[in-house]
Parts: sequence; C-alpha cells; structure tokens
Amino acid sequence: MTKVQPLREFIQDVRAGNVDEEEFLHSVMEACSKLDEEYEPFITLRNVEEVLEEGRGLLKTKGKMPLVPFSVKDNICTAGVRTTAGSKILHDYIPFFDATCVKALKDEGAVLIGKTATDEFGFGTFCTNCAFCTPKNPHDKSRVCGGSSGGAACITALASFPHVAIAESTGGSIACPASFCGVFGFTPTYGVVSRYGLVDYANSLDKIGLMAKYIDDIMLAFEFISRRDERDSTCVGLDKEDHDITLERITLGIPKEFVEAVTDEKVLKTFQSFVKKLEGNGVNIVQVSIPSVKYALAAYYIVATAEASTNLAKFCGMRYGYEKNPEGKHYNEYFSEVRSEGFGEEAKRRILLGTFARMAGYRDAYYLRALKVRTLVIREFEKALKNADFLLAPTMPVLPPRFEDVKEMSPAEVYAMDVLTVPANFAGLPHISLPCGSVAGLPVGVQLMGRHFSDWKMLSLAKIMEEAELTHSF
Repeated sequence: MTKVQPLREFIQDVRAGNVDEEEFLHSVMEACSKLDEEYEPFITLRNVEEVLEEGRGLLKTKGKMPLVPFSVKDNICTAGVRTTAGSKILHDYIPFFDATCVKALKDEGAVLIGKTATDEFGFGTFCTNCAFCTPKNPHDKSRVCGGSSGGAACITALASFPHVAIAESTGGSIACPASFCGVFGFTPTYGVVSRYGLVDYANSLDKIGLMAKYIDDIMLAFEFISRRDERDSTCVGLDKEDHDITLERITLGIPKEFVEAVTDEKVLKTFQSFVKKLEGNGVNIVQVSIPSVKYALAAYYIVATAEASTNLAKFCGMRYGYEKNPEGKHYNEYFSEVRSEGFGEEAKRRILLGTFARMAGYRDAYYLRALKVRTLVIREFEKALKNADFLLAPTMPVLPPRFEDVKEMSPAEVYAMDVLTVPANFAGLPHISLPCGSVAGLPVGVQLMGRHFSDWKMLSLAKIMEEAELTHSF
C-alpha cells in the first residue's frame, strides 16, 4: 500500500496553513491523469482548472473536509459533470444538480476530482461491462478490479493522496471490488444514505456507500452523507454514535453456508488464518447457520432484474442521452432502435429477464415469491445475530480473475460469483469488506455483517481491528 496521510491529519495541515491548495490540487489531478492512462479508473476526469477554481474558495468555508479530494461512481449525479452510468445511452448526459451525498461532501469543503468506472447501470461483477473503459487491478493489470464499483476501488488503492470514494452497491458492488483491490469498502443499512441523484438499478436494493484506505476516513465522510433527506422517501438517516469496543467483548458468528461456498482453497485458508488471529486477540468465535442463503442469489436476481427492467424504461432517446433521427419512424421502431444501439449486451439481458419475471402469469410465481424469500433471509440473519454481535465471512469465493478467464465465463457463472455478497445486500444489512491477507500478492477480503442500523458500531469494530493491525489496505 502507498502510505497516504489519513484525512483528519490532512485536514489539520490544511487548517494550519501547511498546504498550498493550488499546488496540492495540481499534483492530485496530475497523478490522476497518469493513473488513468495506465489503469483506467475514471470515466470522466475533471479539468484541472475547474478543480482549482472550485478549490480556491474552500478554505474560506467552515466545512469540516476542506480540500479533501473525493471521487464519485458514475451512476451518481454530479452538477455540470458528465454522468453516464457506464452506458452509451447516457454518453452525453450532464446533470444540472448534485446527488444528496455529493452535495453533502461539497458542503463540507471536499473537492470532486472525477467520476469512476462502473459496469453499465451497475450490471456486473467484474467492471468489464462499461461502455467507456475497463479498470485494471492495481496489484496485477491482467486481472479485474471487481464490480460494479471497480473504478472506485481502483483509484482508492492507487491514490498517493488523501481521498475517499463514493460508491454504490446493489448486490455486492462495493464489497467485491474492495476485496479484489485490497481497500476498505463500506455498505450502509438500506435507507441510511439518501438515493436522491442515483441512477437507479433496483430501487429496493440500491445503497450508496464509501471506500477508503482507512476506516476513520470512511467514518468521517459517513457522518455527512448519512443524514435524513426528504427528497428520498426511503431515507431515514442515522445519527453518529460512539461505541466503546474491545475485541475481548466481541462475539463473531461464522455462517457455515458462506464458508462452504468458497471455491478457492487459498482464499479459504487465508480466511481461516484471519479467524485464528482474531481468536488470538480475544475475539469469541461461534458457528451459526443461515439455511435460506442458498436461495438468496436466485431470488436476488429475480427482484433486481424485475426492478431494473422498469427503471430502464425511461431511457428511450427522447428527453436526454442517446438519440436517433425519428423522422418517418413509428415510436416503437424508434425506441427499439435507440435502445438496441444504446444498451450493452448485459443490460439487454437483464431487461429481458426482468420483463419476463413481471409478465402476467409469472409475477406471482417469480417476483412475489422472491420477495417472500427476502423476508425469510432477513429473519434468518436476525436469528443468527442473536448469538453474535456481527457475522464474519469471506467477501469473495475466489481471487480476482484474469480478464481472459472472465471472457470464457457464462452469464450464470458470473452471477454465481456474487454468492457471498448478495445475502447481506438482499437483506439490506450493513456490511464492510476488510482486507485480511493476500495470496501471491493478490488481496483477500473478509466481510463483517450486522443488524440493521448497527452501522456505527460496525465501523467502530473495524477501526479497532485496523488499530490492532489485524487488517490494513494493500
């Protein structure tokens, strides 16, 4: 890991007058430009003059994050900065407003540096379904970063400057790339962070979260983006909490179904070694079971694609984004032409799957039944968490695969890679991926999963683990 100054230390230096804002921002954007040429973490990197103009006035504000550079996944709206959701159909869309989470950091003095790569509309596990670029793993450029927030994890791992990334997860899109790139990736409880300004994938599953090299950096940013927002009816926010935690007073449950789903023996051994370290530091480990987890992946894809098929209906080439000449064409012909050219292969696949699941005669058999499975999964998580403070499991079942291997995978094989990250996302539970070790120079991640709204306690535990040097970014 490139040694980088934690955000709070950097902010102290800024306030003490030890940072030349123009020199600092110049160096940040120059570093990002070079990294983008080699690793492609950005879909849109902001013009240095725009960043400088924005940064000049920040020291005069009373914000708590002056000059802190932050990036935003490209399916989250940013005023005046192109937002594509990784899709050709939104190739030239420039929002006139900031998403609530973006505005929250800007109001505290943070500086937006660019929009990071994502699978089209978040449809992917490896960030190889983006219409504009394909980020490369910071630890091996022949391998994937993970998806769909691959660009966020990539720049977080590579950054030689203080930085926090806003990302988003529907079925594992923060945890997966955080694990593959060796950084901390936090996904809050569903409804804690406002989704206003997010380009929807699946409304009942989408969650905006954070990535950083330090847990405290995540905690700093989370305090500002976890506020209630009236523009999102599902957002309840979450007040900051302080928790006095020691490892000796913590019990972690290991769901046997998660361990059994790991297909790479080296990943499993790394996880088991981490568990032994925790036990050596006084953590109480218990075995738990969540039997319905085996149904979670299939049910998740039914719910997610059904909701995606309705959300993507608005991209028809009329109001914004990709369009064609409509002269002499029936509207069905025009819409079909625009959507056939504007959507990528995976987006089309999920639209078709979701539309099928919502059809008359199939809605009860698939979509409504999948919602019942979600209720069952939530109840079993709650039952398992009665015997433990948090649950602990590997984040991904494999090491980051090579691009050439991904090309050989069928869609079903790719979907199966989400087997460990989907359950907590499907249940709307807070979870965080922590780097727990490495295999041949490639990071391995472990995830903590907790009760709804246990976000601050989870972050406090993760910070204690980091301070005990049980985990750190690579």
